[in-house]
Amino acid sequence: SVQLQANFGTLMFPLVISAVGILCCILTSFIATHFDPVKKAADVERVLKIQLIFSTILLTPVLAGISRAFLPDVFCFQTSGLNEECVEGAAGTSTWWGAFISTMCGLWAGLLTGLITEYFTSHSYSPVREVAKSSETGAATLIIYGLALGYKSVIIPIFLLALTIFTSFYLCDLYGVALAALGMLSSLSIGLTIDVYGPITDNAGGIAEMAELGEDIRNITDTLDAAGNTTAAIGKGFAIGSAALVSLSLFGAFATNIGAGETGIDILQPITFAFLLIGAMLPYWFSALTMKSVGIAAHEMVEEVRRQFKEHPGIMNGTEKPDYDSCIKISTQASLKEMIAPGALVMLSPIFTGYLFGVYALSGLLAGSLVSAVQMAISSSNTGGAWDNAKKYVEQGNYGGKGSECHKAAVVGDTVGDPLKDTSGPALNILMKLMAIISLVFSTSFVGQAIPAGERWAGYPQN
Repeated sequence: SVQLQANFGTLMFPLVISAVGILCCILTSFIATHFDPVKKAADVERVLKIQLIFSTILLTPVLAGISRAFLPDVFCFQTSGLNEECVEGAAGTSTWWGAFISTMCGLWAGLLTGLITEYFTSHSYSPVREVAKSSETGAATLIIYGLALGYKSVIIPIFLLALTIFTSFYLCDLYGVALAALGMLSSLSIGLTIDVYGPITDNAGGIAEMAELGEDIRNITDTLDAAGNTTAAIGKGFAIGSAALVSLSLFGAFATNIGAGETGIDILQPITFAFLLIGAMLPYWFSALTMKSVGIAAHEMVEEVRRQFKEHPGIMNGTEKPDYDSCIKISTQASLKEMIAPGALVMLSPIFTGYLFGVYALSGLLAGSLVSAVQMAISSSNTGGAWDNAKKYVEQGNYGGKGSECHKAAVVGDTVGDPLKDTSGPALNILMKLMAIISLVFSTSFVGQAIPAGERWAGYPQN
């Protein structure tokens, strides 16, 4: 767009969105420190959530102001025949308020996705309590309830993402989709704060337990950890949604680079549709690799712990200290070695597809992986978070409390959920973005160097 390149201000507009987002989030952080500090355990989750809500409310008029100040009244998105004159309402044109609405769609979709995530992962609400109650009939029913919760939690976030993509694309083309992603990430400072709060409190609880501190201390850290599990799930919701929008923007840039920006990509082409299905399979392949990696590392860890208990019986009564270094070594080595295969899958699949089958096959691969990965990521993250907080709810004294049969079932669910919410779910964000980035970087090479370039069976237009 000539109009968006006309002056320095319009070029800097995306960066200004991020800058004002940081400033607004700094202001809202004072809510937790000065205006509404935490006074009791029940306040933790509420205060963290209020910061996210207020940052979104505060950003709304601020983003309206900078959109009006930095963007021209009307700008064009024509890819040929560019000129300085644009007429509002004509094809290929947009306005500053269209850009603002696109940004707002992303901002508010992110907040609503976070709130929906909280509803499905916090033990303050009925879904997680239903999962906890299902532990009365054993681990099997708890697993079934947790999986159903994760699948159900996908529905509203996907509708929000779809509405955001349609509105922003309709108003501002792919530029609007990119702005929606920036809008969702404009409250990143607060979102990231409440996200990292989760693992901090989790590790604090672990340190308290290893240091053999009193039960009262452990109860406090458990309460903080339960709130942290929910806020971490909220942060994952933001990350997944923004990853989908960013990936779509990159996919649009890839389509433009291969010359399909105006004509579009026909998914009814045999090669494109075939690779659409293959792309939808990749997140399952990727998740299988990452989940099995966790299982392999866990198996080695359990065997090592059993060996130490057998060879050093004094560990159980406190007369001998366990060898922590060997366990740390297992985790560290597994985290590096076991990620080679998933990493290679993500990086090599678009390269092989682009060179061996052409850019139209790769277009189907990217579209399929994006649609499949975003839903798997949401489901995995929320299922794991729900099982974790269901266990916390039981440990608070519900359904028999710690040591009961219900607690044993809840521990099984929590153990199954950890690789879902901490490994496979978050890693699918990388799959979405990295495949799109690699395809965009290599797009020019694919066009000229692909083996089937120009072939009809590979989907290339025939003159």
